[in-house]
Amino acid sequence: MSRRVIGVTLDNLEDLPKHSRKCVFWEVAPHLREQAEEFGTADLEKEAWVSSVLLEWGSCGRIVYSDKLPVGFVLYAPPTAVPRAAAFPTSPPSPDAVLLTGFFVLPEFRGGGLARMLLQAVAKDLTRRGVKAIEAFGDAKPEEDGAGCVLPVDFFLSVGFKTVRQHPRWPRVRLELRSAISWKEDVEAALERLLGTVSVTTASPSPALQR
Repeated sequence: MSRRVIGVTLDNLEDLPKHSRKCVFWEVAPHLREQAEEFGTADLEKEAWVSSVLLEWGSCGRIVYSDKLPVGFVLYAPPTAVPRAAAFPTSPPSPDAVLLTGFFVLPEFRGGGLARMLLQAVAKDLTRRGVKAIEAFGDAKPEEDGAGCVLPVDFFLSVGFKTVRQHPRWPRVRLELRSAISWKEDVEAALERLLGTVSVTTASPSPALQR
């Protein structure tokens, strides 16, 4: 069984899971997201966002394939291309970092090292482009209301991210890229265990984000 990781493009965007193609939680401002979901244009907004980031900044994601089957993905972009980031109380992200906005591996393919392949591919891509770190907003209480679009902070901490701004619900975390490229097997195991509890959905954002 062959495994490969390639960059996200408009040609392979359809290979993302359906719920992810229609999720624009990060990509547009909150009121525009509501409009897109109401009128059924979220997938078009997603495509427009990917197109814009590709043209103005470059590669913004990776898809991992098992043979010809797409089994996982990761999305990332500069903070200026992520409107939702401004809604978090722990904003703004550091100017030298790129934001990780989406991460998913199909449940039946977890535990085989695909998550590490994805994240190391991101680290190598961004390092070549002169980026120093990846940052993300984590959910410290994902069990409370299942906002779904923000990954649990425990996921990030288990793979080497460090908290750079504390918050009882929405801490901001950071991973220096030089450490991501040389992850150890114990980190991979922790990541795969946590992925067993993580899913990316298109659920409505938590009311806590507005407080």
